[in-house]
Amino acid sequence: MTTYDDDNINNDDIPPGESNNRTFLIAAGGLGLLVLLALLCLGGYFFFSNNSAQQAEQTAQVQITQQQATIQAGVSQTAIAQAQTQAAQPTNTLPPTNTNTPVIAEATATSSPTSNPATATVGAAFTQIAVSTQTVIATSTALPATGIADEFGGPGLAVLAIALIAVIFLVRRLRVTPAR
Repeated sequence: MTTYDDDNINNDDIPPGESNNRTFLIAAGGLGLLVLLALLCLGGYFFFSNNSAQQAEQTAQVQITQQQATIQAGVSQTAIAQAQTQAAQPTNTLPPTNTNTPVIAEATATSSPTSNPATATVGAAFTQIAVSTQTVIATSTALPATGIADEFGGPGLAVLAIALIAVIFLVRRLRVTPAR
C-alpha cells in the first residue's frame, strides 16, 4: 500500500506554459541580426582598409621609382659636367725642386688661463660634464600598434560596450518577466 493517491492531484495549480515562446524568439532573432550586422561591418572594414593599403603601397612604389629616376638623371648630368670640366683644364705641373730644407722643431711656451693646476682640472671636468649632457640619446617615442583599441578604435569599442550592456538588460528583463 502506498500513501500516494492519484485522485487528489489538482491540475489547476500548474501554470500553463507558453506554447511558442514568442518573446524568446524575437530576442534571439534580434541578437542574431545584430551579430550578422557586426560581421558584415567587420568584413566591409577589412575589405576597404586592405584596398586603401594596397593603393598607398602602389603610390609609394611609383614615387620611389620617380625619385630614383630623378637621382639617376642628376648623377648622370653631374658626371658629364665633371668630365667636361676635367677635359677642358690644362695641366701645368711644376717640376720638383731639389733644395733640401731642414725642418727644425722648436718648443714654444703655452700660456694657461689659470695658474693653479687644480682649477684647470676642475674646469676640464666641468667641460666634460657639459659636453656629456648635450649629447642627444635617441629613444623611441612611437607606441606599439597592438591591442584591441588599435584594431577597432575608440568608437567601435564604445558601440560594442553599449550593445553588451543592452544584452545584459534584455536578458535580465526576460528572466524577471513572469510566464503567462
